[in-house]
Parts: sequence; C-alpha cells; structure tokens
Amino acid sequence: MTAELRNHVLDFLEKGFRFDGRKPLDYRKITVDYGISKSAEGSARVKIGETEVLAGVKLSVEKPYPDRPDEGTIMVNAELLPLSSPEFESGPPGIQAVELARVVDRGIRESKAIDFKKLLIKKGEEAWIVNIDIITINDAGNLLDAASLAALAAIKDSKMPKYKDGVIDYKEKSKNTIPLEKEPIEVTVIKIGDHFIVDPLPEEEKVLDGRLTVASTKDGKICALQKGGLSPLTQEEIIKMIDIALDKTKDIRKAVGG
Repeated sequence: MTAELRNHVLDFLEKGFRFDGRKPLDYRKITVDYGISKSAEGSARVKIGETEVLAGVKLSVEKPYPDRPDEGTIMVNAELLPLSSPEFESGPPGIQAVELARVVDRGIRESKAIDFKKLLIKKGEEAWIVNIDIITINDAGNLLDAASLAALAAIKDSKMPKYKDGVIDYKEKSKNTIPLEKEPIEVTVIKIGDHFIVDPLPEEEKVLDGRLTVASTKDGKICALQKGGLSPLTQEEIIKMIDIALDKTKDIRKAVGG
C-alpha cells in the first residue's frame, strides 16, 4: 500500500501539482487566532488548511537551574490527541509528541527569542518558567510548522500574572509581557524522490524520504535545524531545502503579520 501511495504521490509531483491542487511550494491558508483561553496567560489557535493546533502558556515561579542561577527558562510539552488523528493513541507522550515538543523548544531557545535573564526574580532563588502546552485538534499534515507557529503566537499573547511575597495571583494579570526579543518561524521542507515540497499532506508525510525543519529569525538568521526521515540528505539537498525554507518564511510572516 505504501509503495502504491508513493507512486501515486510521485505521479502527481511529476505533473507539477499535488492531491489538493497546490504546487509543490505552496502553503495552504494560514490563520492565527489569539486569546482563545481565559485561564491561560497566553493562548492561540493556528490553522494551516484543515490542520489545527492549540497552544497555551502558563507561568510558574521556580528555583533557577544551578548552572544558570540568573535565568528563567521554558518548558514545552505536546499532546497528540486521538481525536485529531486515528494514528494517535492515549497515554504517555510517544516519539512523535516528544519530537514535536523538542523542535518547538529548540526554535525558541536557540534563536534566543526570549530573554531568559529578564525572567529572573531573585538570583539563585526565584525565576519565571514559561510552560508551553501544545495540543493537536486535527492532523491534516504539517503539525511541526503549525505547532511552532501556535507556540510563538501564544507567547506573544501572554500577560504575566501578578506576583507578590512569593504568591502568584493567576486571577490578576499585570501589564508585563514575556520578554520576547525575536520571533522565530519554522518551515519544514519534505523530500520525496527528486521533489521538494512544503506544508505536506498526511499522504505525503507517509512516503517522504527526508525532512528538514528550519527555524529562522526575521533577519534570515538560521537558529535551528531538525532532520527527519530515514534517507540521508546530501549537502546540496540540505542547502536547497534551507533556501526554500527561508523563502517561504517570508510568506508566513506576511500571513501572520510578523
């Protein structure tokens, strides 16, 4: 069945289009809705075509890590709900959920999007921790890009709760925002045979040879790469995939006003 599906996908790509009529490097419509949860400090819903992902931010105060006593940090968790795809099962996070959270985390962390030092309350004792929860509502392909965009939007939407005398008042939000210095965008490029595509459908993800997720900032600086798929990529292929990702990032920023 996989070989048959792969041949079918390749047959379409040879003709210059895909199952849904898009060209290889076209994204589906992207929409971002902010403030979808009243209980979270920040939240967002991202839709890429029929793919839908929610992200929420909760802030907590914890003791900083011993090796970074003057910084706060982020924690990213992803839950792939069974309602979003028959491929997902209930229970502890699987490999795909762990990778999804890790890719989102790396894009934010390695770009230095958040100034962790500004999250410090008291050196070595108290710092803000930005907890980002990602939940899939519908998997119609390209969860990686949708999740990273949802996480960024939720951070942008966040207001810090009031904190006094060691107590967080989650019912009252202050005017302070998370110190977001940069806005990294992640674009995943898929290789199938000799073809490169973006924003893959589930059928295309099932037959991919290689995958490269590229996180970059507004000035075009690459801050993180994540390779997926069983087949190796040549240096030339990696360079081409990075070029495609950087070019498509501009379109995504326009779509979300970033």
